[in-house]
Amino acid sequence: MPLLRPGDAFPELSFTVPGGQAVKVPEAIPLWQAALLGCGAVTGIGAVNRADVRIGDSVCVIGCGGVGLQVIAGARLAGAAPIVAVDRDDSKLERARRRGATHTVNAANGDAVAEVRALTGGGVEYAFEVVGAAVTIRQAWEVLRPGGTAVVVGVAPRGEEVPLPAIEFLGERTITGSYYGSVDPRVSIGKIASLVVEGRLELDGVVSDFVGLDGVEDAFERLRRGEGARSVVLIDEELAGRRL
Repeated sequence: MPLLRPGDAFPELSFTVPGGQAVKVPEAIPLWQAALLGCGAVTGIGAVNRADVRIGDSVCVIGCGGVGLQVIAGARLAGAAPIVAVDRDDSKLERARRRGATHTVNAANGDAVAEVRALTGGGVEYAFEVVGAAVTIRQAWEVLRPGGTAVVVGVAPRGEEVPLPAIEFLGERTITGSYYGSVDPRVSIGKIASLVVEGRLELDGVVSDFVGLDGVEDAFERLRRGEGARSVVLIDEELAGRRL
């Protein structure tokens, strides 16, 4: 659904949007950035809020794509430290540092769980899985210290199962999920937009590619291969406030 400003004209399009699905976006945010508010920013930052991360809490984020980078930004806003980002792509890990990660671990280079636990003195209080795979969900569980919470943000395929050692529940660890940030978008999008206007949150740091309609299939291929972060499709460059 395109984002509209008052007075925008689309002579070739005609549609009606229910009032409950319309969210006002501040004029100060260009439309190409406003498009990043949902689902990326809402899902990532909402998951951190759902977990109730507090100042000084240790956090691990597994998967540093468009949503994972927003989880990292949300953890930074919450005052978490340390924030460990885990991925298999060095370019994503560099973006993670710019979003607020204090440490990075390339999972392609060895035992990521052991490295996270060593960096954090025995594990983290909160782990966010933002891939949607059994192996990374299990990793999110394994990097927890006793009493920690793993939040599954990634969407796994139907039928995917994740075995967990029953004895480890005696360590009072918790595993839960968060869908679309567990939020009411009509409320949360406005709050996150306010953070952008106040200069506390940058939206553009998660974008790796800008494409036109002819580049959409290539963007999906990069997504399937796990390359890059967020792609933004520009249909009307003038209206979007950004050129290819």
